[in-house]
Amino acid sequence: MAAITASMVAQLRAKTDAPMMECKRALTEADGDLAKAEEILRVKLGTKAGKAASRVTAEGVIAAWVQGELGAIVEVNSETDFVSKNESFIAMANAAARLVAEKNPADMAALAALPYEQDGYGPTLEDVRKGLIGKIGENMSLRRFQRFAGTPLAHYLHGTRIGVVVQYEGEASAAKDVAMHVAAMKPRALTAADVPADLIETERSVAAAKAAESGKPADIAAKMVEGSVQKFLKEVTLLSQPFVKNDKQSVEQMLKEHKTTIKGFTLYVVGEGIEKKQDDFAAEVAAQVAAAQSAG
Repeated sequence: MAAITASMVAQLRAKTDAPMMECKRALTEADGDLAKAEEILRVKLGTKAGKAASRVTAEGVIAAWVQGELGAIVEVNSETDFVSKNESFIAMANAAARLVAEKNPADMAALAALPYEQDGYGPTLEDVRKGLIGKIGENMSLRRFQRFAGTPLAHYLHGTRIGVVVQYEGEASAAKDVAMHVAAMKPRALTAADVPADLIETERSVAAAKAAESGKPADIAAKMVEGSVQKFLKEVTLLSQPFVKNDKQSVEQMLKEHKTTIKGFTLYVVGEGIEKKQDDFAAEVAAQVAAAQSAG
């Protein structure tokens, strides 16, 4: 049986907003597996348990550069929010986006090696990054990028923390509205067929567990499960979502009105998927006391 620590409980609470004791019970039942414990809480507590799952902790900025059918979006991370507002840091991120679009680097190493000078540092983007680390005194890293070419592009930046690029055919204004919608509603895929199978299976298993707890006959339980899965797919697919500027119509209906087709979209949220180190102060103090006692 895995030891359930206070930091594990705190981490699960931050993800689910569930009561502390419920988190502890779920972690115990899941033998310390955080993802499994989150699933157990969703079964017990309903959708409330998943509402904070999209919270992210790492800092940094999303930058985009778009010109006609050529564009790019990048994420550059920093240790603190304070540095993510630094002008030099933002300038480096914007430059990285333009370099990705114009030079088409194969990977992060190739991007870092591209010629670039800023604030007296260079001759490569990597040299500028290292120079700013020394100047500002905080680590920063180029995390990910996506390049686009060959189709019209619309983009939207919500501050510096959320960025969207949409590939489309049709009206530029409708595509821009979709980019804003994606930033607000954060769909997981364009259509139901594009939703990853593992996400659907997770949703199906949660729905099945809830249906089993209801005590309904097998045929009704099966319909409940399928209904839950279909509801989930509608909620996470772009074209099925109610349009954020007019919830009386779906995004798909709005696009048909404007004779516009979305070919794809990319959504970046700062720190998405990064787990920030959780310091367990009480455990650290206890360890220091124990060490001092053993030394004495």
